[in-house]
Amino acid sequence: MIVFENRRDGTFRDVSAGSGAAVNVARVSRGLAMGDLFHTGRMDLIVENLAGSPVILEAKPDPSHHWVSFELEGAPRNRLALNARVRVTTGKLQQLREVRSGGSYLSQNELHLHFGLGVSDHIDKVDVTWSDGQTQSFTAVAVDRLYHLKQGGVPTPVKDAPVKR
Repeated sequence: MIVFENRRDGTFRDVSAGSGAAVNVARVSRGLAMGDLFHTGRMDLIVENLAGSPVILEAKPDPSHHWVSFELEGAPRNRLALNARVRVTTGKLQQLREVRSGGSYLSQNELHLHFGLGVSDHIDKVDVTWSDGQTQSFTAVAVDRLYHLKQGGVPTPVKDAPVKR
């Protein structure tokens, strides 16, 4: 496995050597899926191997950084909310995510939309564009939470914020 760190300047740095023992084991892998497996606000990676069990790579982000995730439920003809888009605005930063099915070979990424907010401890605005073109906006959305949002409803916390590690 090779792990790259985004330098946020259009380049990446190989950080494989310091990414843990599991990364440095030689194996043949075929699939990769991402998701917050334990609802901690950290995106985990699941690597499917040709032989043996899958490997879970647990993220260890800066504990001072914040996040928000949305589990969307669309109208009756699109319960998975495929192609719905969420834009999160925190200060000058805007992030856009779309609910998409699929991922890597024989792998399915989590359908929740996850936003890393860095040191921003509040969200200015959340805009949702559903796949049928309907839109919704919200301003009172707390950080460090996973929300369930049914089309036409309001964001409802799925569980309280986890303890920061």
